[in-house]
Amino acid sequence: MTHGTSQKPSLRAVERSKTPEDPSQCPRCFGTGIELTADGAKRCFCRVVRDDADQSKRAKLPRRYDNCHFSNYKPQNPSQTAALRYATTFTMEYPAVDRGLIFMGTVGVGKTHLAVSILKGLAERGFSCLFYEFGALLKEIQDSYNPNTFTSELSVLAPVLNTEVLVLDELGASKPTDWVRDTLGHIINTRYNDKKLTVFTTNYLDSRPNEREETLEDRIGVRTRSRLFEMCKSVEITGPDYRRGIDSKQ
Repeated sequence: MTHGTSQKPSLRAVERSKTPEDPSQCPRCFGTGIELTADGAKRCFCRVVRDDADQSKRAKLPRRYDNCHFSNYKPQNPSQTAALRYATTFTMEYPAVDRGLIFMGTVGVGKTHLAVSILKGLAERGFSCLFYEFGALLKEIQDSYNPNTFTSELSVLAPVLNTEVLVLDELGASKPTDWVRDTLGHIINTRYNDKKLTVFTTNYLDSRPNEREETLEDRIGVRTRSRLFEMCKSVEITGPDYRRGIDSKQ
């Protein structure tokens, strides 16, 4: 999910398209990884692109988030400015931080953009990070029960429990069955006990906008929501759905 960005590809995306898959064929460094410029030697862009791709692969970042960076998150109101500040501060100060973050707000206000930017910033600093959309994680766990697959629940959950920083996207989106709540509770409690930080995004708020809307507590349970208050700083983001603006311009 991006926020406040145009549909034009980023400079890095354009450069990536020009970079040969085989680094030895790079016209800048000829496979050395070092590019000679007027300002001296520097790491070649082909290595930057390759490292970005490797980081995204290790973190299981979907390709649709390739262009999500702090640099192209454009706040449109004070809540988004504050959210950007919390996100960048977390990224710069980690691991000297006590709590994770939970970005709360309606669709299209940039929650995932900020969470992914945090993940990329920490990965560039050498920390192990992992991204999961909560519904996709539950599906992987359920698939592990199939005897025809070569995975197990442990193999799916181990990276989620052990990574230094986990981004769990779309919290509360899955139907709140007892199994879903138990699984989420296990993940949260294990990471809490191991003092590992988690960044969440959710479309559900703590207040009820109207009688028909559910709160985050309704979706994940009282006990788990209480634990998240202790684990994370809640950051509510407001604003219109940026996707509607994109559609109106087409």
